[in-house]
Amino acid sequence: MKTLYLDCGMGAAGDMLTAALLELMPEPDAYIKELNALGIPDVTFIKESSAKCGITGTHIRVMVNGAEETEHLHDHHHEHGHSHTHEHGNETHHHSGMHQIEQIVAGLHLPENIEKDILAVYALIAEAESHAHGVPVSEIHFHEVGTMDAVADITAVCMLMDKIAPDKVIVSPIHVGSGHVKCAHGILPVPAPATAYILRDVPIYGSNIEGELCTPTGAALLKHFASQFGNMPILKISTIGYGMGAKDFATANCVRAMLGETPGEDNSVLELSCNVDDMTAEAVGFAMENLFEGGALDVYTVPIGMKKSRPGILLRVICNEQDKEKMISLIFRHTTTLGIRETVSRRYTLAREIKTLETPYGPVREKTASGYGVKRSKYEYDDLTRIAKEKGISMEEIKRLLGDI
Repeated sequence: MKTLYLDCGMGAAGDMLTAALLELMPEPDAYIKELNALGIPDVTFIKESSAKCGITGTHIRVMVNGAEETEHLHDHHHEHGHSHTHEHGNETHHHSGMHQIEQIVAGLHLPENIEKDILAVYALIAEAESHAHGVPVSEIHFHEVGTMDAVADITAVCMLMDKIAPDKVIVSPIHVGSGHVKCAHGILPVPAPATAYILRDVPIYGSNIEGELCTPTGAALLKHFASQFGNMPILKISTIGYGMGAKDFATANCVRAMLGETPGEDNSVLELSCNVDDMTAEAVGFAMENLFEGGALDVYTVPIGMKKSRPGILLRVICNEQDKEKMISLIFRHTTTLGIRETVSRRYTLAREIKTLETPYGPVREKTASGYGVKRSKYEYDDLTRIAKEKGISMEEIKRLLGDI
């Protein structure tokens, strides 16, 4: 199983995660060009080599209007959302709410799955800020410069995760630092309230290192993408990336990303099944959508005959062990079933890789699967349909055109 392990022994920030994942890419400089070509308003990504405690890695600088954001620069380069007006010198910065964030993200014209990831991460931050400030999410606003810095970090990480496409993401217990941190609202304890709220149910710890090591953006990205939190598994490592923070400590200030294969015992999955005979087709479809959005690996139905000769359906959900409770809750919430059956199954998968091809018709993602002596590839369906609609041609015709490139 293709597994990504994130070592957060010195916390995490959006730029550190971006840099660590970037080092896993075969052509990191080309990816930086791709990020800069997105057109995130006023944002430029700069990739730099950085050394911490003798370890060489990558540091990512996000420039907003030609300058790094220093408004909330603590132990890492990062931002904080907040709900109050802020003056910087003689300049008043405007603020953006979730609606403005959605507009910015929509303007990037990203694939739907990446856009959903970005907004889901932002929703975690907005919910945490709402809880910390005691105001509705609709009233939460993000500082303008911090907003663009965060949009850049979150977008970069979500795009990289899509390209790396791990089957499982395991995150170490997160070092949050200690002491207090100064922000727009005054002096706050570490972890800051928003960060602490995001990291509920996540293993965290402090130490004698003073300062904020994990930012709200870093926490939200880890919370969103983690399949589980815990110690490093048995992992056959293929690639290692080091994402460096801005500040120097006695301990190497970095996030370490390790990509590799976990052994067969991690390939077990759960099959959760139930029979229903009193749901409409629309209700079943809605239940399936919610299960997929909740993290199910697969959801499908089979027509069956039930007692009293009534036609019904068998709903089957395939998921990872760590998602079992969530899937059970979703099944009970969105179906009429009174009981769910569980079966443990072994799963054998081909190694998967997604790369983006630049074509005369725009970027097209190609998915390659290999292993067990076979290798096959195909173009991403959403990209093919987009081109086919734009050109007014059939799917088969665009496949032929791409094959001639």
